[in-house]
Amino acid sequence: MNNSKKILLVEDDESLGYLLSEYLKMKGFDILWKTNSSTVLEALGQEYFDLIILDVMMPDIDGFTLARRIKQQFTDIPFIFLTARSLKIDVLKGFALGAVDYLKKPIDEEELVVRLNTLLNTLSTNNTISNNKQTEFLLGQYVFSKNNSQLTYIDGSIKKLTFRESQLLHLLVLNVNKLCSHKEILNGIWGKNDFFSKKSLNVFVSHLRKYLEKDSCIKIENIHNQGFILKIE
Repeated sequence: MNNSKKILLVEDDESLGYLLSEYLKMKGFDILWKTNSSTVLEALGQEYFDLIILDVMMPDIDGFTLARRIKQQFTDIPFIFLTARSLKIDVLKGFALGAVDYLKKPIDEEELVVRLNTLLNTLSTNNTISNNKQTEFLLGQYVFSKNNSQLTYIDGSIKKLTFRESQLLHLLVLNVNKLCSHKEILNGIWGKNDFFSKKSLNVFVSHLRKYLEKDSCIKIENIHNQGFILKIE
């Protein structure tokens, strides 16, 4: 049980918000519940959170828009979407924005706790590993800083990475010029190996390719039905 983990719950439905916040508190989580988007950024500026649960259908600002604003100001905070929307395009949009999971309503409270524990344990393990290893890497004409989640190009320009982008690039860098299997990446970073996680992985690989395109000596090669290789000439 993640007794010390602090979660920001953003849910405008009074009944569901109360139910989830009380249940998660009962399971040992430290919960701050917000019913509207306007107070979320303020809360993030005042307190540290291990994870954010975002409702997509909000009355003032929708969850997708709020997620973009959070990423701009608080790059390293992971978030998941909780929504009644079940269209594939919405799920993929959520992952493209950097979500670490996408949970569909109605959701079983016990399943939510299992998902949260799995995600938090995975994130904690990845952070522990990164803290015990090299945190800055030379990639051709780039310097990748794992601690700052950023890529610095030789001309001094900086690209901030999302939490998930940084995790993925770090794994690829640790295995440069070697195959990272889909299973290894998905289980190690997403904590699960399913259809939507694979789609999400492809989105994040596309992001990284775009960020690294200034150096033609760097490529992320797709090995069909196997995985990806970060190749540096």
